[in-house]
Amino acid sequence: MTLTAEVKKITESKPFYAVAGAGDYAVEKLRELPEQFQKLQARRGELRETAKDIPGKAREYAETVQGKAEAVAKDFPGKAREYADTAATRFNELYEELAVRGRKIVSKVSGEAAMELEEVSKSAEPRPASSDRKPGRPRSTKA
Repeated sequence: MTLTAEVKKITESKPFYAVAGAGDYAVEKLRELPEQFQKLQARRGELRETAKDIPGKAREYAETVQGKAEAVAKDFPGKAREYADTAATRFNELYEELAVRGRKIVSKVSGEAAMELEEVSKSAEPRPASSDRKPGRPRSTKA
C-alpha cells in the first residue's frame, strides 16, 4: 500500500478524529485557565478560612465513616459492576463526542487550508503579456 493510501486510511479513521477532538477540547480548556486562576486568586481569603476548619471536620467525618464503610464493603462487588458498566457507557459516548468534534475541526482546518492554497495558486499564476508590445521586439530601454 502506498504512503498516500496509508495516510488517507489513518486520517479517515474514527480514532484520528477522536484524537483531533481531544486536542481541540484541550486547547479550549487551556484558554479558560487564566480566568479560572483569577477567580481562585479572588477567593484566596475565603479558602484560607475554609482550610482552618478542615481538621475539625476531618475528625467528625472519621467518627461517622467507620459504620458506613462496613455497609459499603458489603455492597462493593455489585456497585463495582454497576460503576464499570456506567463508565464503559460514558467512555463510548465521550469517544463519539470527541470523534464528532474532531471531524468538525479537521473539516474546518482542511477547508481553510484549501482556500489558502487556492489563493497562493492564483497569486503564483503568470500574468498575461501586455498587449501594447509587439511580439519579437525587445522593450525599449530609453530613459
